Amino acid sequence: MTAAGAPAAGRAAAEYRIEDLAHASGATVRTIRAYQDRGLLPTPERRGRANVYRDTHLARLRQIADLLDRGYTLASIKELLEAWDTGRGLGGVLGLVAEVHGPWTDERADRITRAELQVRFGGRPDDEAVVEALELGVLERIPGRDDEFLVPSPQELAVAVELYAAGVPLSAISGHLRELRGQVEQIASRFLEFTTEHVFARYLGHRPPTDAEAAEAASMVRRLRPLAQQTVDAELARAMRTFATRHLEHHLAVERPFTTQTAAPAPASITLPAATISAVERLVGRDDAGTFIAAAAEREVQTRTLDALTSSRGNVKIVDEKP
Repeated sequence: MTAAGAPAAGRAAAEYRIEDLAHASGATVRTIRAYQDRGLLPTPERRGRANVYRDTHLARLRQIADLLDRGYTLASIKELLEAWDTGRGLGGVLGLVAEVHGPWTDERADRITRAELQVRFGGRPDDEAVVEALELGVLERIPGRDDEFLVPSPQELAVAVELYAAGVPLSAISGHLRELRGQVEQIASRFLEFTTEHVFARYLGHRPPTDAEAAEAASMVRRLRPLAQQTVDAELARAMRTFATRHLEHHLAVERPFTTQTAAPAPASITLPAATISAVERLVGRDDAGTFIAAAAEREVQTRTLDALTSSRGNVKIVDEKP
């Protein structure tokens, strides 16, 4: 290209002034110069008093922008680009990056109009609730469409609709989602720490990994991807079953039958107040509650037996008959 950016006769490669390169890449002139200072861009050709850039510089700027969008720091990008320049390649690494940034759910995004949204949530416009949903990412704006939104997770929106229909205020739904999101992010972070320590450390021990190592790590990501959700689903189901039962018993003051083994072969069924059982479970744990209650009952029986024997001994009159 010429200085103005048009193709030049007889030239096989495009040429850019720094301003034209900035326009073509979307980066600012200041950013391009900063990348040069950091060694992220090849040195431009000096022609007179001007620097001349080529398509290789444009491609490199686009690579940098893509890696920045994926969360890489400039320091790590420099290491990756140096590996590329020394012939080690970026194919495997970028494949791993693409795998990690791929979808972590089979759910597909949907669209919803503002009118449809209004119908689902009571039929009245609520701009404040829409702003809240946009901040939370439940809805996303579509460029050029003020009357339509992208719904990244239709399931999440459907849950909100059901809760609202059940009488939960939108503000409470939003607050609950914020709290839940923080807790889930902690679980995700811990799972990543766990798998990195025990699985991925061997691939990430040196930077950047080879193409073969990156490809193997990408395959491992595909294998492990569903495990986090499967584990959370199973544990959530277990916890909901346990706590929902306790919650219902607490609010209904239900008396639960408690079975313990007596001296006789057949178990005796004893009904204890729910509050008593809950107190014991808090004290010694649910698994040990039965043993604790049985031991306490046995101890009480023994104590009362000794008391009875002592009392009866006190009423015995001892006569000392002399011969």
